[in-house]
Amino acid sequence: MKVLHTSDWHLGRQLNGRTRYAEFEAFLNWLGETIQTNQVEMLLVAGDIFDTGTPSNRAQELYYRFLDSLGAADCRHVVIVAGNHDSPSFLDAPKTLLRSRDVHVIGQASQNPCDDVLVLKNAAGEPELIVCAVPYLRDRDLRHVEAGESVDDKERKLLTGIRQHYTSIADFAEQTRQNLNPNIPIIATGHLFTSGGQTIEGDGVRDLYVGTAAHINASIFAPCVDYVALGHLHVPQCVNGLDTVRYSGSPLPMGFGEAKQQKSVCLVQFAHRTATVQTVPVPAFQHLGRIKGNLDTIFEAIDRLVAADANVWLEVVYDGAELVGDLREQLQSRTENTPLEILQIKYPRQVNAGLTADDGLDDLKQLDVTEVFERCMQTRGVEAAQQPVLRFAFEEILQCLQDRDPLSL
Repeated sequence: MKVLHTSDWHLGRQLNGRTRYAEFEAFLNWLGETIQTNQVEMLLVAGDIFDTGTPSNRAQELYYRFLDSLGAADCRHVVIVAGNHDSPSFLDAPKTLLRSRDVHVIGQASQNPCDDVLVLKNAAGEPELIVCAVPYLRDRDLRHVEAGESVDDKERKLLTGIRQHYTSIADFAEQTRQNLNPNIPIIATGHLFTSGGQTIEGDGVRDLYVGTAAHINASIFAPCVDYVALGHLHVPQCVNGLDTVRYSGSPLPMGFGEAKQQKSVCLVQFAHRTATVQTVPVPAFQHLGRIKGNLDTIFEAIDRLVAADANVWLEVVYDGAELVGDLREQLQSRTENTPLEILQIKYPRQVNAGLTADDGLDDLKQLDVTEVFERCMQTRGVEAAQQPVLRFAFEEILQCLQDRDPLSL
């Protein structure tokens, strides 16, 4: 059996105000062709299908049109689990309708983990695969809040809750396998941050929790699981050197920090319970580039791209010693009437000086909300002993905002 593992599509995501629907559409078209060419029988998407809990009409159109197109392929099953960017209720709303097309959506973890064990059958109606469909596990899914809890208490409860959830669902899946056929493979999904996971600056991945709870040890995945399909980290990678515990990574570069990264999806071939994994490179549908240096270095790099007639979206990082008040104007004149587009200009020296009332909007755009919060704590002289508690409270607020149910608004 062939399974294609992908994640972190982030449909609807913008890059410095620029919409990327053409890229998303090109990727989904390529993915459909890849599924058909490789005779993939099951597609698994490990979270972050959309970039926000309230995706645009265009993002939803791309999603449903793609799912509809799979009916013409040999792909028998689709399993989709929610990520931290997704709204559980939004994904779950059409799940009954989608199930009639063999598309299984798990937006929110069931109170009984056994309910999220899927037994998928072949054309003859015989069980061929068991999936422990675990979405992103939210704080509210795992622990009861108690007055007076310390940060360490909260982290410990989160870690314990995640471990217990995976243990319960894996035990039930193994029991199900023994009752059906001991040669049926088991796949588990996850949308989380494992210890040692690699990220890249600017890839848009933020730790949702501070301390140990943000980094889950791979030992939570039971030995009975034959392949673990992970999402959340945008860098394609194995976990702890295990070929069958993998992040597929995002299919598109989500920021300029990922500009030079080769994106891929994972093609998993099962022979009974033995999984062989092959990465399939994803083409670059819109090239991104980062140019860093002084004026001479930047201009030389731009001139080379202009001479090559390259269609590239650029981030320019100026780190020269001299202050250049008209840098934006110089860069615009250099790229005028060319396919090059400069989407972001960074001045590290100016940003590192700290946030002040005189800072411009462009400087603030270089920071995400977490970086602004950290900068505010520094500039206001918050004591080191108080920072963990404030940081945890801030992250909880962010998560609550992210978890708001768009269907109730």
